[in-house]
Amino acid sequence: MTKTSDLSLEIRGEREEIAVIRLTRPAKRNALNDGLILALRNVMDNLPATVGAAVIDGEGDHFCSGLDLSELKERDAGQGLHHSRMWHAALDRVQFGPVPVVAALHGAVVGGGLELASACHIRVADETTFYALPEGSRGIFVGGGGAVRIPRLIGTARMTDMMMTGRVYNAVDGEKVGFAQYLVPTGTAFDKAFELAQRIAQNAPLTNYALMHALPRIAEQPADQGLMAEAMMAAIAQSAPEAKARVRAFLDGKANKVKKQD
Repeated sequence: MTKTSDLSLEIRGEREEIAVIRLTRPAKRNALNDGLILALRNVMDNLPATVGAAVIDGEGDHFCSGLDLSELKERDAGQGLHHSRMWHAALDRVQFGPVPVVAALHGAVVGGGLELASACHIRVADETTFYALPEGSRGIFVGGGGAVRIPRLIGTARMTDMMMTGRVYNAVDGEKVGFAQYLVPTGTAFDKAFELAQRIAQNAPLTNYALMHALPRIAEQPADQGLMAEAMMAAIAQSAPEAKARVRAFLDGKANKVKKQD
């Protein structure tokens, strides 16, 4: 295990295919400071080649309570701009990094914590989870990519409501509006997230890469451009030797067929 004062990294799995990245500031409800953000970027940039998926978790009772306001510094407009762009670069490495990332959410997923969660590809929340964007009442604005990512999950109107009124979503309502794709019993978010990461790591790497890097961009393109980009990505993915081997295995009856899940 690799550990700093803010973050830990553990590589798990029979093939060392899962990176478990944990925020380790439980006394601060895992509030984000620059050191943690930079450590997260460094981890994502230096994952071992064996890793095929990652889980981000928070130590203690909360995933992440947002920006550590005790470390908030006065900045002029230029300094504030560059500071926000530093956060953007780090969270971009989560969304557009080397492997898919599953967030294991519990307790507070607030402010910058929600920005971090929204940069992950899949979010699993347990029943203790709650979501909020208190920046409006504190005289500040989201600066870690939330203005782009969160409306894509829940819509601009809901985000506006949260920031203007201080509305807090509980775990059940949060899953309904799109904050999380999975809702699980209290204390089981990490186990479910790890299970999903193991499944994801078994996919063809190029398909996972296309889902992380191509699909979000295709979704933002006009239809005719998106269809062309889709066709090119499909051609590239199916030309990979691993893809051809998997198709042959299916045609030879050696691969599992899709079945209804309970």
